[in-house]
Amino acid sequence: MPERVREELSGLANRFETFVFDLDGVVYRGNRALPHAVEVLNLLQESGRQVFYLTNNSGATRQQYAEKLRALGVDAQPEQFITSAWATALYLQRALNPGAKLFVVGEPGLKQELHAAGFETVEAVETEIPAAVVVGIDRAFSYERLAQAQYAILNGARFIATNADPTYPAEDRLLPGAGTMVAAIATATGHKPRVIGKPNPQILQPFIERGVIQPERTLLIGDRLDTDIALANLLHIPCALVLTGVATRDDVACAPLEQLPQWVLNNLSELLGDAVNNLLVHGV
Repeated sequence: MPERVREELSGLANRFETFVFDLDGVVYRGNRALPHAVEVLNLLQESGRQVFYLTNNSGATRQQYAEKLRALGVDAQPEQFITSAWATALYLQRALNPGAKLFVVGEPGLKQELHAAGFETVEAVETEIPAAVVVGIDRAFSYERLAQAQYAILNGARFIATNADPTYPAEDRLLPGAGTMVAAIATATGHKPRVIGKPNPQILQPFIERGVIQPERTLLIGDRLDTDIALANLLHIPCALVLTGVATRDDVACAPLEQLPQWVLNNLSELLGDAVNNLLVHGV
């Protein structure tokens, strides 16, 4: 890979070498790119910055996310994406035997990541209890799937959640997220899941340990205080909240300390200008 040539940028963006962006509510909503996102992302990469995308949405593979961004006009490759589905597959490779059987409440993207990691997925649990029940966003979730997951967990299967986000931002509204399916199964079983996605630091820790991401030289940009910003603060990564997704300024005003961002952006263009608002959390 050719060495990146760093160019000067204006505004906040010039302070950092690496950027980690959430997707839903930050880069796009549904199939519509958010204002200035395409231009800013391409400019960061053209200026020699390292760009990653970190999403709790387990509905697609890394390849599919890269294809979606390219369709919107962003130069993106699969290795830039860190998804809860991919992170779950990596976790299960360490936690389970090779080829273990899984019951999946989730969409094809999650199943494809699990198959690529060497696991078998099953559609019925009564004849053989799977090693784990893996739960992600599932827009075809049904009572039958709930009952199957309940049966497997109550008979010894591990309960793994890709994430617990209660909502995600679509083009013109919020929609139920994977957390609603996770909550239903937790209620039906009385068991709590192991949650792999944000704000679990494990999702980024391997990149930090390998030096791919250096926290002090990285800016994490997200739209949720309880996942994106909480994760950044746990890992001591500078962070900015963008107000194009879930959280609002009112949410920031009453957020606990561990969920406070260093900066608040109206949209991604403010990474490159003087409109960035410093929070008055330190009496500045």
